[in-house]
Amino acid sequence: MKLNLKIWRQKSTAHTGAFVEYTLSHVSPDMSFLEMLDTLNEDLIKKGDDPIEFDNDCREGICGMCSLVINGVAHGSERNTATCQLHMRKFKDGDSITIEPFRARAFPVIKDLTVDRSAFDRIIQAGGYVSVNTGGAQDANCLPVPKDDAEKAMDAAACIGCGACVAACPNASSALFVAAKISHLALLPQGQVERRGRALAMVAQMDAEGFGNCSNIGECEAVCPKGISIENIARMKREYLKAALT
Repeated sequence: MKLNLKIWRQKSTAHTGAFVEYTLSHVSPDMSFLEMLDTLNEDLIKKGDDPIEFDNDCREGICGMCSLVINGVAHGSERNTATCQLHMRKFKDGDSITIEPFRARAFPVIKDLTVDRSAFDRIIQAGGYVSVNTGGAQDANCLPVPKDDAEKAMDAAACIGCGACVAACPNASSALFVAAKISHLALLPQGQVERRGRALAMVAQMDAEGFGNCSNIGECEAVCPKGISIENIARMKREYLKAALT
């Protein structure tokens, strides 16, 4: 396939970026989207040009590093799919593809398509953990969890922290990410001791990082590669309200 690529190039946070157009003519439909970018970078390096910087790691849809906005949609238009799992067979010969980084004040561009998402790390550090000393591992049946709660907790825990929810939200809200992290611990016995403090601390850190407010538009759920429901945002708000009142 031959593709016309329009890619955001930016030297650093201090520089002004711009779109640069490229033509790639030897794209296999079996390539993943990141393999296509690898191929483009190989061509650029052969020409002596600076390769395009982009985040990637596992390439299995697990780590959440592949944070790209493809034709205006975070991770591309394929539902429940991370960029690394998007294959070029979803595009046609001669297509034009616009590729840019996630856009949010809390996600400053480091270089080209790479953004600094350490704001998420600081939110997790504020309370997204269990620090209570529980001793040695217990048998699974010692801590019975209702099946419905267990399934909801697992669904929320599937969040890979990619930041697509922030990129898709008109307000650049990280509510879905924070809600998923609060929800999966609030639904399990191990998370009960620190439940109230966790909600207060993580929401406070989210606000301090400069993310916008949630206005229930639902774009976050639509682009989430793990299909995490906005029901978690409602649960987060309940957790926060209960903690604030008590």
